[in-house]
Amino acid sequence: MSTQKHQPVLWMNEYITPWDLYIHGISQILAHTITPYHEMYIVETGAYGKALILDGRWQSCSIDEFIYHEALVHPAMISYKSPRNVLILGGSEGATLREVLRWKNVEKVWMIDPDEEVVEACRQNLVEMHQNAFDDPRVELTITDPLPILETTFKQWDIIISDLIEPINKRVSCTLFTQDYFKKLKQILSPGGFIMVKAGSIAPAELDTHICLINTLRTVFPWVHSISNCIPINGSFCGFALCSEHSINTRPNPAIVDQLLAEKTTGGLRFIDGKTLLGIFQTPTYVRYAIKTQTQIYDPFRKVT
Repeated sequence: MSTQKHQPVLWMNEYITPWDLYIHGISQILAHTITPYHEMYIVETGAYGKALILDGRWQSCSIDEFIYHEALVHPAMISYKSPRNVLILGGSEGATLREVLRWKNVEKVWMIDPDEEVVEACRQNLVEMHQNAFDDPRVELTITDPLPILETTFKQWDIIISDLIEPINKRVSCTLFTQDYFKKLKQILSPGGFIMVKAGSIAPAELDTHICLINTLRTVFPWVHSISNCIPINGSFCGFALCSEHSINTRPNPAIVDQLLAEKTTGGLRFIDGKTLLGIFQTPTYVRYAIKTQTQIYDPFRKVT
């Protein structure tokens, strides 16, 4: 394997924009299938370990996924302080699940993912990511389209995490980033709860999707905050949206956050602590300006980049 890292057996391209490619060297293909929802690869890379690729888009890699998943999960969990019930939409690798389960107060996690084949492939090939989180007795896994099930459930959730591929794949996600969808999430959010949404890139050339999603969420929630951090495998800054019906503290005291994490979690965090949380809460100037000046909301029939 050590020699293979310097001799890729193939190269895989990812279009960052229609004009830009990111090329990754692959040493081994571990799984490949075409499901009703995605074309999926699980591969071994020379630099970033194992990786999940859906429809040509790199989702996460075992070497740096902690940067993405800790940023996705913990700002909402820290803001709530003692979450007990958590709903995850998507998250096929199981790493989002892993991070939620670090919290000692969590009693129930319901994960809904539409693609059984991808989830099963991740369970078999990406143990480094999920760390057997699927087997935790607090977890309920449901394989289905999230939208119909959200229309029939009445249970309220302290934290809702939307870890779904952004609306570039209209077979899967075009209805899962609309006003109607976010209104359904709001109906099942506990009083004082938080929703975190994976929300596109904040790279200037790709900013439209993030701004559309932020603006769409702002038509549903009175408080929506843009968060971002750099994901090395993507060569870009990933955007998130933290949403609530009450104000969000975007300047948390790092010492208080560190104490909360020490008391409420099982530890093992590699990215998030009090200082890092304070840092990623500070939205860049150009993103704030775009949010202030642009009004376009997400329309599944309008092409976004």
